[in-house]
Amino acid sequence: MNESTHSASQSAKLITLSENIGKIIRGKPQEIKYVITALLAKGHILLEDNPGAGKTVLAKTLAQSISEGVADYHPSTGGGVAFKRIQFTPDLLPMDLIGSYIFDEEKKDFVFKKGPLFTHVLLADEINRASPKVQSALLECMAENQISAGDTTFQLDRFFFTIATQNPIEMEGTYPLPTAQLDRFYMKITFGYVTEEVELDIYNNYLTIGDVKATIHQVLTYNDIIALQQEAENVYVHPELVKSIVKLVQATRHHPEIALGCSTRGGITFIKCLKAWALVNQRDYVIEDDIRALAQPVLHHRLIFRNREASKVALLQIVDQEVNRLAKLGISTNK
Repeated sequence: MNESTHSASQSAKLITLSENIGKIIRGKPQEIKYVITALLAKGHILLEDNPGAGKTVLAKTLAQSISEGVADYHPSTGGGVAFKRIQFTPDLLPMDLIGSYIFDEEKKDFVFKKGPLFTHVLLADEINRASPKVQSALLECMAENQISAGDTTFQLDRFFFTIATQNPIEMEGTYPLPTAQLDRFYMKITFGYVTEEVELDIYNNYLTIGDVKATIHQVLTYNDIIALQQEAENVYVHPELVKSIVKLVQATRHHPEIALGCSTRGGITFIKCLKAWALVNQRDYVIEDDIRALAQPVLHHRLIFRNREASKVALLQIVDQEVNRLAKLGISTNK
């Protein structure tokens, strides 16, 4: 298979995955792209919205769309890669996520019983309803793809993808996520409500939409996702675009409306997401418009603003200034 044929094959797989998820998640093509982008960038995504917007169903649909093929992991939903859902509540403990040592009567020794974090697709539902102590239990597995329990460190599967949902912080019984935790999420998006036409379509087809197992087919394999993640790493980024990311990140640290700017880790994450976004959009190179498309979901939650009302405006000013500078240079971002 030559390079162009291989590229076309990869693009077709991504289109098929998006369309498959779109059978259940109606009217949200952009949000579906964001989720797939975070997956291909080997990151995690945070969905913030009011209850009932389809956040939980999205995670189930994604897992159901990918067939498993790893002997050590077994799907818990009767199809697709392994999927686990954790409902975060105020009384949840870290061991409820990680697992714990229990005494085995036959072996006369303590053995480790793995918790729900040992999976492929993890849905951390209403993550901000649990205490910060429990939220921090996700830090190691999201940042280093491993879990430490006692003196033992367990490696998670290469395909470990967290989709966390949270209700708006103003809602009763919520704890704000610490900055270090937010920084581990590659992207944060808001689902929002659908249009009147889409909502009518959902009401007319709610039986089909509600039956994910019957409606969704396994269109990609575990190995397809791993291959696509590697493909995303090879996407070309023009040196001038890398300089733009540096300038953009530096600008967030000096803007008068921003109290805490983007970290170096955040800048690296931005580049990873830009590469994955280009691949999702059937390109093997990043363009300047990708910066504008991803700045809000990738950077906004990493920043602390002095004035909440001006937060989006401040970031938009920085991004516009940099994208306009690139446009004036007239560079070709293709390879």
